[in-house]
Amino acid sequence: MKILALAHERPDVDWTQYSRALEEEAAAIWRLYLDGTVREMYFTADTGEAVAILECAGEDEARQALAGLPLVREGLLNFEVRALVPYDSFERLFRVKAPKQG
Repeated sequence: MKILALAHERPDVDWTQYSRALEEEAAAIWRLYLDGTVREMYFTADTGEAVAILECAGEDEARQALAGLPLVREGLLNFEVRALVPYDSFERLFRVKAPKQG
């Protein structure tokens, strides 16, 4: 299942004080890339907060994977996690019912 994870940073954090933690975070995310948990990673253009697309069995598995990230463990950020389902409204264009995805 695809999972959307939106990072929310603590507003009072001076990130210049956390260069080592940021490096550790990047390494941890790289490991999640390598094991297939993180499929895509972005920053938002407006706030620079992280956005990840994960492949997990469900939201709980995604939360567990993200809980192991150094910045989450340190309480510097947390993730809002949402399960995604396929967009199924193209059938409106063709007036044909597509089979529902489980």
